[in-house]
Amino acid sequence: MTERSMQEPTLLLLTALADAPRHGYALIQEVAAISDGRVKMRTGTLYGALDRLLGQGLIEVAAEEVVDGRARRTYALTGAGREALAAEAGRLRAVATEAERRLTKIRSMLPGGTGPQSRPATGGELS
Repeated sequence: MTERSMQEPTLLLLTALADAPRHGYALIQEVAAISDGRVKMRTGTLYGALDRLLGQGLIEVAAEEVVDGRARRTYALTGAGREALAAEAGRLRAVATEAERRLTKIRSMLPGGTGPQSRPATGGELS
């Protein structure tokens, strides 16, 4: 059976939970940090994704408490979540390694061996 690659929000959430359980707001902050600010997860998207991941058994509720009169759930990875994240990290690593191998090969075939960025644009070249 061939597994589909993870959608980016799933990958980021599982990565955010890989080293410690976190509550919703902390997950939003951690996703922004992991993505270097590129992904700003909205509350509705976050809780929809968390419900889906709970249903899939990839995360679990680690704790529930009331803070400032509001319920706060803390989420953690399950064993299945750790396995799924490890598998996706391996898949991404393999793709990145192959991309680098191919780019290195192309760069070595170009005049000067320094890569496409050093050549003037002349049409019909590799990009």
